[in-house]
Amino acid sequence: MVCNRCILVVRQEIEKLGLQVETIKLGEVTLSGKMADQHRKSIATVLEPLGFELIDDKKSQLIEQIKTVVIKWVREQDGERTVNLSDILADQLQHDYNYLSNLFSEVEGITIEKYHIAQKIERVKELLVYDELSLGEIAYQLGYSSVAYLSNQFKKVTGLSPSHFKKIKEDKRKPLDEV
Repeated sequence: MVCNRCILVVRQEIEKLGLQVETIKLGEVTLSGKMADQHRKSIATVLEPLGFELIDDKKSQLIEQIKTVVIKWVREQDGERTVNLSDILADQLQHDYNYLSNLFSEVEGITIEKYHIAQKIERVKELLVYDELSLGEIAYQLGYSSVAYLSNQFKKVTGLSPSHFKKIKEDKRKPLDEV
């Protein structure tokens, strides 16, 4: 789950099954009471057509938690950061960053840093489409040291300059779960 609408849909579908949601947040649902295997299968059956999947093994859960922290960090970032993403991940997930990094790379086939950059570029695209902030303001908001650095990274990832991307106004954005 990567947005509030996702959370709403998952909650509604689980409650339609007669199960009670205790807590729900990005990437995680806690149900009241004990969940039987038949409930697990029912939940998987209703959520799968909507693009969601149940993640049971600990490593997959940890990968999803890493993604959730990165997405949240990019979306809530506002200006310069005094803490590194690696420190945030290690602190919030209670694992050594090297372990998290190696696990993520092994399972996802890219580094956490590349995933983080991809999320930042998608956020830049979103802000460019909204056309409410200047490129300088976007660079500052996302913690880039300069507009030139943001522009270079944007072009490296997308093949387009931010100004060209803004001009073409085509739907070049991706859903967060496809980044």
